[in-house]
Amino acid sequence: MSVLSFCLASVVIYSDRAYSASGATKKIVFWHITTDEVGKKMIQNQVNRFLKAHPDFKVEVVPLQNDSFKTKLKIAMGSNQAPDVFVTWGGGPFFEYVRAGKVKDITAYMNENNYKNRFVEAAFGPITYNKKIWAVPVEGAGVSLVWYNKEIFKKYNLKVPTTYDEFLNIVKTLKSKGIIPITLANKTKWPGCFWYWNLVNKLGGASAFEKAAERTGGSFADQPFIKAGEMLQELVKMGAFPKGFNGLDWDTGQSRMLLYTGKAAMELMGTWQIPIVKAEKKEFYEKKLDFFPFPNIKGGKGDPTSLVGMASSNYYAVTTSCKYPKEAFNMIQYLIDDQAVKERIDYGQIPPVKGLKFTDPMLQKVYNIVTKAKTIQLWWDQYLPPQLAETHKDIVQSLFGLTITPKAAAEKMEKAAKDYFKK
Repeated sequence: MSVLSFCLASVVIYSDRAYSASGATKKIVFWHITTDEVGKKMIQNQVNRFLKAHPDFKVEVVPLQNDSFKTKLKIAMGSNQAPDVFVTWGGGPFFEYVRAGKVKDITAYMNENNYKNRFVEAAFGPITYNKKIWAVPVEGAGVSLVWYNKEIFKKYNLKVPTTYDEFLNIVKTLKSKGIIPITLANKTKWPGCFWYWNLVNKLGGASAFEKAAERTGGSFADQPFIKAGEMLQELVKMGAFPKGFNGLDWDTGQSRMLLYTGKAAMELMGTWQIPIVKAEKKEFYEKKLDFFPFPNIKGGKGDPTSLVGMASSNYYAVTTSCKYPKEAFNMIQYLIDDQAVKERIDYGQIPPVKGLKFTDPMLQKVYNIVTKAKTIQLWWDQYLPPQLAETHKDIVQSLFGLTITPKAAAEKMEKAAKDYFKK
């Protein structure tokens, strides 16, 4: 069986089909990455409302694991077997598909009846290219925060840190008590990158990365990048992370299990942690979970309010191979209509639409931090071209493994950037 055949077979296995009525002749294939049971049911119900209004359509809804999705989409795009609607984070890898003519320009749809004005302005940055809009903001704000177990903090009289020095003291205290200070599952590399990106952001400000990535006077070998590597390795050498963290799998919840069982106290993760924990361990969510922003570093150039992430964590795009683009766009609208917004807030998300109110104090707290942030640095692996992003993730995983020095890591990334951009 070829790789492609295997992937297509997998799609059939994972499909959660929702046929609106027997005899429906028009079909939309929809790939997303919300794989917990509550989230899958929520999206299916939203699709079902579209089907009720369009009885001549059927929709094949395909939930896929995060990293599995990335591989399948790459293969599907390359073999002209792309789904009609797919989830995206925007940025560099997505724009590769846009430049290849694989993604439908939906600017006209977004402007119709001023639909675009429904969404917060900051949500459009990662999906705007050549002044055109290529996807719809749907999933909630996704920024990285430090999640922690309130019960453990209370037991050891630990206070939420506002500086990195205070944070290091917490790590030392937890280590002395036999608690894993920070849980981490870094098999897929991006969870570990969260540490490096936040350290660079706080040390050098958002412009440090952007100047290096855009080749506008910055270098990945500049001091903030080297210093971030040194601070990251300091955490490793302190024993801040669980044994074997570079082989643990985030998708299957191996890092979260350490948090739930009280073996670990903290995890740096995106705000999608809220619906996931609510779905997996509702009691833990209600009684033990809280968070704080990444601590500021003394002498760092990063704004105290700065965050790493994006105003909308997931977008939905229509491919140019879709036979029914207008209807596919309309189906996406059902994922973020008024009913869907209510469902997504109940689910634990902060939808990227204007004028929201929250009854969950956790969501309100995230919303307040996001709206006050002067800068939100887009995830590097979504900002950088795919080839360079993969090289970067490999380098950071090596930093975690202590198999490369911070200086050599920074110089290796700078060389990769020079080779890629030819400057």
